[in-house]
Amino acid sequence: MAGAATDDGAPLSKLQELIDLAKEPSSEKRRVLLREVTDLFFVNPDHRPGELALFDDVLSQLSGEMEVAVRAELAERIAAADPGPSRLVRGLAADTSIEVARPVLERSSSLTEDDLIEVARQRGQAHLQAISRRNTVPEAVSEVIVARGDDATLGVLLSNDGARLSRQAQEAAVDRAEANPALHAAVVNRRDLPPDLLNEMYFVVEAKLRTKILERNAEVDPAELEAALEAARNRVATRDGALPPDYAEAERDVRSLVARKALTPKALASMLRNRESTRFMVALAELAGIDFHTARLILERRELDALAIVCKAAEFERSLFLTFAVLVLDREADAMGRAKEYGDLYAELPKEAAQRTLRFWRMRRQAPKMAA
Repeated sequence: MAGAATDDGAPLSKLQELIDLAKEPSSEKRRVLLREVTDLFFVNPDHRPGELALFDDVLSQLSGEMEVAVRAELAERIAAADPGPSRLVRGLAADTSIEVARPVLERSSSLTEDDLIEVARQRGQAHLQAISRRNTVPEAVSEVIVARGDDATLGVLLSNDGARLSRQAQEAAVDRAEANPALHAAVVNRRDLPPDLLNEMYFVVEAKLRTKILERNAEVDPAELEAALEAARNRVATRDGALPPDYAEAERDVRSLVARKALTPKALASMLRNRESTRFMVALAELAGIDFHTARLILERRELDALAIVCKAAEFERSLFLTFAVLVLDREADAMGRAKEYGDLYAELPKEAAQRTLRFWRMRRQAPKMAA
């Protein structure tokens, strides 16, 4: 576009002409004017501070008078500006219309962390989701999104590898994901999720995601493992629920077996055969070093893949695990066939991965604890 220019090439005389035209009352002419000023802004992206401020003033004033479609068109273009007119960008980001706000919230590099936090605190889920899709989402911004976002928004944030989440935000995400299967994959697939939080998801996710957790466990280096275990000690679960009515009696019986050195894997099989469920759960928890709640989950939900992990880590014989599997499945149709399937799982499960997984489960161990 022709016109007088400053030393760095900005055609300010043309800009002044357009400012004069801003006095036109016609909305159509003002739409044309807005597009021309926007075109002029992009003629030379290297604006001096005074020029950038002038563009900011003019574009902010003009855009505020335009309908949604025109503001959305402007937002789509200005989202690519670096730097962009700051007041204009902030105004577009906070626009009540998501069609206007989305391009800027998702892509503008001119929005500061404080700008994003302000929008995240004031606008609804569509705005939060747009922020969650940015190439980089700072921790402080993610904190607000986790606190205010619904599960759909949380899923968008968790699926973005560029989103940085604090430990507190990760814990909140895991707590919510445990109750919502739609979030399971997004949580498990996050490469920055600490191993202890990843393993909290084991009992609530489907088989494919359980396999991924085991694979991740096998990759954890010793230093990361110890750090994760230390973090887990500070987050031991407190949601075990009421104990069964015969727990105290079962605990006394198992304690007696421990004192007589008679608590063996074969004794566990005998308990299952005799349908002494609570004694079996107390005994399994004692032998494997896990909490009663985890042992209860394994038995009551018939979690044979989790039982395979416990048995492999504790170095129980495969034949004994198969016995457990058949007894746990009990009268279920094709119990023998399914037991063989899980026997194959036991054989293929790396002992190291099983032992690392069991270490995380042991972090859940709580009172009442057994006395040796």
